Amino acid sequence: MKKIFLLSLISISLTACVSQKKFDALTRQFEDLQADFNNQSKTLNDCQNALEAIKTERQELATQVEALEKNKKEIEKALAKKQDEYNQLSQSYNALEANSSKVLAENAQQNRALLKELETKKTALAEEQKRLEQLQKDLDYRAQRIDELEQMIVANKEKMKALKDKLSSALINFEDRGLSVEQRDGKVYVSMENKLLFKSGSWTVGAEGQAAVQELGKVLADNPDIAVLIEGHTDNVPYNGSGQLKDNWDLSTKRATEVLKLLLQNENIEPERLTAAGRGKYAPVAPNTTQSGKAKNRRIEVVLTPQLDEISQLLKQN
Repeated sequence: MKKIFLLSLISISLTACVSQKKFDALTRQFEDLQADFNNQSKTLNDCQNALEAIKTERQELATQVEALEKNKKEIEKALAKKQDEYNQLSQSYNALEANSSKVLAENAQQNRALLKELETKKTALAEEQKRLEQLQKDLDYRAQRIDELEQMIVANKEKMKALKDKLSSALINFEDRGLSVEQRDGKVYVSMENKLLFKSGSWTVGAEGQAAVQELGKVLADNPDIAVLIEGHTDNVPYNGSGQLKDNWDLSTKRATEVLKLLLQNENIEPERLTAAGRGKYAPVAPNTTQSGKAKNRRIEVVLTPQLDEISQLLKQN
């Protein structure tokens, strides 16, 4: 996609007499924005994967705690048994003390051995108790991190749902012209068919399309922590225009760029948040075998992604 974009820029540069310096700056800006978008998408996937890993680790720690609890009970039971044996031997020692020095010596030896074994059991029990307490602390810490991550993810979902509802309300007047707002995979997708934006083969946004993009821009300006990807899509009919554009790749990229420029007319939208890309015919949403399917595929799709810096910082903590 990057190569196609660069070829498009070269073609535009040669035709429109744009300076090489401006061309290079546009290329670098596209690369930076594309990398930022890819990083944001990767971070979202990393967050979901890390959450699952922490849940698995929490379950393993819980299993270890259960095993240690069982081992502790067994040691306590053995300790109680040894204590009973010791009491019995002590009683025997007291009974035999006056009658036989030999028996007394044997009982004394047994008592010393039993006391030594008793001390060993107590030491083992103390060590197991210490290990159990540490594992419980680790388990509590993991549980706290899971709760924090889940709260952040839920908050992001709620925020994106609120954004989706606000966009649906702001753009409701354009729904009968091929505009739709959808939330999935933690993102919000605003799809605008070409009949709302462009005439056939053109990349100039019409008056009604400009009104829709302006309403979209008002909502985006109120949500400065949302990253915006503008994708241009076409059907599978080859582009047969002339001049600057050569094919559907060029046309989809040019249309996405024009929508981006319209959004930037809103001074409250930072350019760093926006990325424009052309997908050509390679991401259809309907079969290209019917006219209605082709109409759905000829579209601009605005993908809105939440910033995940806070979640990333939490995942980096030990």
